[in-house]
Amino acid sequence: MKLILAIVQDKDANILSNEFIDANIRATKLSTTGGFLKSGNTTFIIGIEDDRVEEVMAIIKQTSHARQQFITPPANLDPMGDSTMPYPIEVQVGGATVFVMPVDEFHHF
Repeated sequence: MKLILAIVQDKDANILSNEFIDANIRATKLSTTGGFLKSGNTTFIIGIEDDRVEEVMAIIKQTSHARQQFITPPANLDPMGDSTMPYPIEVQVGGATVFVMPVDEFHHF
């Protein structure tokens, strides 16, 4: 038995949730925030048999896509009173961060 924690961008969460339902994979979905952009994420918690881990990983990989996004960094305030207006920069966001951990015991009541 394994415990999978999959953190995906909110844009991919609904599609991923539907894919899990179609594959008969039980997942608990939590709304989370964090990362470089402090943007909305969704964390899926999945308890799964060892022989289905690769199936779950494939679904996550197919569904969670990295994409480019423009962000504007915070303004730089110089102590001498000079301030510069930041320019938007392009960064890569999305994809998935996945942790797979062994489970010693699992109970479903």
